[in-house]
Amino acid sequence: MNRNDTHFRHHNRAWLNNFRFYLEAEQGLAENTVYSYFQDCQEFINYIDCKLEDTTSKEVIGYLASLQEIGMEASTVARKRSSLKSLLTFLMEEDVPLKLNLTDIPAIKYDHKIPDVLSLREMLKLLDAIPLDTPLHWRSKAMLELMYASGLRISETINLTTHDIYWEEEVVRVFGKGRKQRVVPVAGKSLAFVKKYWQDYRPALLKWQQDDTLFLNRFGKPLSRMGAWKIIDKLALAAGISKRVSPHTIRHSFATHLVEAGANLRIVQILLGHVSINTTQIYSNIDKKFIIKEHRLYHPRK
Repeated sequence: MNRNDTHFRHHNRAWLNNFRFYLEAEQGLAENTVYSYFQDCQEFINYIDCKLEDTTSKEVIGYLASLQEIGMEASTVARKRSSLKSLLTFLMEEDVPLKLNLTDIPAIKYDHKIPDVLSLREMLKLLDAIPLDTPLHWRSKAMLELMYASGLRISETINLTTHDIYWEEEVVRVFGKGRKQRVVPVAGKSLAFVKKYWQDYRPALLKWQQDDTLFLNRFGKPLSRMGAWKIIDKLALAAGISKRVSPHTIRHSFATHLVEAGANLRIVQILLGHVSINTTQIYSNIDKKFIIKEHRLYHPRK
């Protein structure tokens, strides 16, 4: 981070602290409400690479779109938009000239379908309900734990080999869309289940065959995409989850839970392997150690 970056980040934090004082002292809002506003705005200033007053409508819209892209519920995105609008309105009242026009930031449209995201409680209920009495159950437990621990796509998950897990480093090597490679941290608690499956139960599925694919079916062959979908659907039903759960639900839940816990949105996008016209250019400047630190700090299975 160069000196200019440090300067605008200090500058933005100073305004954010002033905004917090304004909410507490002048608006008299409840402590939980103030905290919610503060956290929402903190996420945004971590996302932008400029002073708050130099932010454009395009950057705000891109930020909100990124939240929707990772699967965050429309109601939550709408709340974050409201918090951000309050901060920008506060700056205007403090005679800070803004580059954007608040009317250019569209309202968030609500979709009345069941959201494609599980709450943290539902996600943990799903994972903890998986029985551990057969090699196939251990396979399913390890697979879902890994998907939630790393936000992998289903195609990335079923194509993993035993050589893609780096146990000591607690990371997994993933080949995503276009065979683009990335290294993703794995939450420690989840990795323990994967290791137990690999050491003690995968050999029983593999039998005498030769295959380095990590997740196998009952015949010792690589698990298919449709097979994985059916496993997840069956486990969600058995766990009493009323929402329709797909592999993408787990991926969306991974991203949403990290962001809601306070992780940097840009880091979450990198973990997901997203390529965005708004964010790709800055990824190369982010230290990989920082990415791993963010994951381990905020993932609930750490």
